[in-house]
Amino acid sequence: MAERFDVIVLGLGGMGSAAAFHLARRRLRVLGLERFDVLHPFGSSHGLNRIIRLAYSEHPSYVPLLRRAYELWHELENLDGPQLLYTTGNLEGGLHDGDVFAGARHAAELHDLPHEMLTGEEVSRRWPGYHLPPEHRVVYQPDGGFLASEECILAHVRQGVAAGAQLHWREQVFEWGPVQDGVWVRTERGRYEAERLVVCAGSWVGKLFPELASLTVPERQVLAWLRPTRPELFRLGNFPVFYLQMEEGRHYGFPEWGIPGFKFGRYHHLEEVADPDAMDREPNVKDEQILREFARRYFPDGEGPTVALKTCLFTNTPDEHFILDLHPEYPQVAVASACSGHGYKFCSVVGEIMADLAQQGETRHDLQLFKLSRFESP
Repeated sequence: MAERFDVIVLGLGGMGSAAAFHLARRRLRVLGLERFDVLHPFGSSHGLNRIIRLAYSEHPSYVPLLRRAYELWHELENLDGPQLLYTTGNLEGGLHDGDVFAGARHAAELHDLPHEMLTGEEVSRRWPGYHLPPEHRVVYQPDGGFLASEECILAHVRQGVAAGAQLHWREQVFEWGPVQDGVWVRTERGRYEAERLVVCAGSWVGKLFPELASLTVPERQVLAWLRPTRPELFRLGNFPVFYLQMEEGRHYGFPEWGIPGFKFGRYHHLEEVADPDAMDREPNVKDEQILREFARRYFPDGEGPTVALKTCLFTNTPDEHFILDLHPEYPQVAVASACSGHGYKFCSVVGEIMADLAQQGETRHDLQLFKLSRFESP
């Protein structure tokens, strides 16, 4: 007979590890299944850190979720010990008539967030590592910063195991299906059953849910770490994280932390649709050249020797908003995916949401923006 659980979680990356933790702390019998190692370079959570910000230009309805995410990250820090969230301040904007600046300003004003409106000239004067065009406009939000993404996964894993979760790594899931009173899952090691299934499979979600494949499109992304020629300008405490819309597109970046280099990337990099099992994972000369040109223009003191280049994956929906919902045919299955390159900061609260959906079929959090039904033809 197949071993039986209350909930099975597929994927133990940022969101899956959080979901397993939240389910286990509710005293449910949880099995978590991960195809790769506990920390691996094949998904969307590696590369040391991820930005967290409150004045959210993508849509103001993200802000209540972010407030809860901040609370849960700090709770996890208190529970596990190591620091996970680093406050640096956040600069969001760029082109004065761009939607990033307008969206960040709207979210900050609508939700009464502490913020300042700055010109590019004021930014460059206050933080000399920046060389922004004087006419650019940004929202400075002092509560922004970054999460130690890999440490966050380990914290959720440690605390999930301590709460009783059974977590398996290096165990690939081949298929799953509904049964009258739950679900079954078949892996390379065997078969399991549970009352509920939570799918947090990142760029592999379309392979587990073929009906979602056209809505969850993986994309190759590249990050750079360059050694600054004036490292004091890019040190933690001297350099806020940023999300900037420039003539060349949207970019994001961090102060030096962990790897000795200025970390940054171009949002949607080269817009390369990728198969997560066959993607070119080796950064190339073109990748580096595009990123260097951006640094040379706006962060010239950060454009020193290359320290590291890494690839990762985005999983994009057509509207670049998340999918957080129950399966349209099988309400015993919940899915969290397709975070379109801006989801990591929400992992703590998405874990709570997935636990709610698995346990109760609903949540107190407003998920209207993230429902699968938005993609249905009228």
